[in-house]
Amino acid sequence: MTTQIQTPLRGKVTLAGVLRSEAIRMFSLKSTGILIALSIVLYVGIAVIATWAIGSLLQDMSDPSQMEGMGTMSQPGFASETLGSGLVFNQLILGVLGVLLFSGEFTTGSAVSTFLASPQRLRVMTAKIIFTVVLTGLTQLVSTLLAFIIAKPVAENYNLTLEFSSSSFQSVLWYGTLAVIMAALIGLALGVLLRSSAGGITVLAAVFFVLPIITAIFGSYVDWLPNVSAFLPDQLGLSLATPLSAPSDLELWQQLLGVAGWIIVPLALGAVLLAKRDIK
Repeated sequence: MTTQIQTPLRGKVTLAGVLRSEAIRMFSLKSTGILIALSIVLYVGIAVIATWAIGSLLQDMSDPSQMEGMGTMSQPGFASETLGSGLVFNQLILGVLGVLLFSGEFTTGSAVSTFLASPQRLRVMTAKIIFTVVLTGLTQLVSTLLAFIIAKPVAENYNLTLEFSSSSFQSVLWYGTLAVIMAALIGLALGVLLRSSAGGITVLAAVFFVLPIITAIFGSYVDWLPNVSAFLPDQLGLSLATPLSAPSDLELWQQLLGVAGWIIVPLALGAVLLAKRDIK
């Protein structure tokens, strides 16, 4: 009797397959669920507290529009913008998730097996970019919608205008989501460039918290520094999502161009280095 040995089937690696494997790997990590839950709870909590605080403050004031620096509170869209009060925190939290999505490959040593299974490195990076955009975008949309649902009764109790169809809320909803996606992709790029979770998170925190403080302190001494600060990622996100609270001299196309620059440049540099550097 002869025994026939069958040639093992060779599967074809596709972008969809890599994307599916990335989703399985990330959702199997506890850190993913923790960061997503933290971002939602923190964002909603800050939004509700901010709505209550603004409502209480306006209730105690006879005419806030006559008080210096308080005029914007009396504008109809200001209540909607309070829902974006936790935007910078969500940028940092989901930016950390972006860092871990790539840096984890190198800190755990799984990058070798990942790129053996899918030798085309840029395909792996593309899958990670798509996964990051979808995951962080949906997380921010859910956070903002939940914040609206929970904060609306609080706003109505203080006669604050909070309408879903208003341009102010739509800016918080969509531009806020864009701002979070930008931060997550910056984090992803840092994970590729630094290959260190601690290093990537440190640089991310510096970009979103330390740089704004430095520019604010030295802005009065250096004439051109305020112009630079308008293009920092935290300021771009806030000025797009909450233009009443964080006004900017930049036009909309300039703000969107700045967001695109913060996304494209780090990712392009990361892609070049990923293709050239040794995996180990």
